Amino acid sequence: MTLGTFLQKSKGIQVRDKVLILRPIYVAGKYGVVCGRESKSNNQESQRWLIQVENVDSSNIVVSLILGEFILINSE
Repeated sequence: MTLGTFLQKSKGIQVRDKVLILRPIYVAGKYGVVCGRESKSNNQESQRWLIQVENVDSSNIVVSLILGEFILINSE
């Protein structure tokens, strides 16, 4: 995926959007909520999104995923 394609696809993702997680295997098939985008040490946005996994035995699990590891289900 080129940077331009990534930026175009990622513009539609917002904090509180619901997603279906595809990878990694230990949370695949679970739903999550977008918490935000990771930032690099130089304060630039990275290509990774922080996703809080829902309903995982009452645990608070947050995973860092790239596009292709989750699918946007709905937007807030």
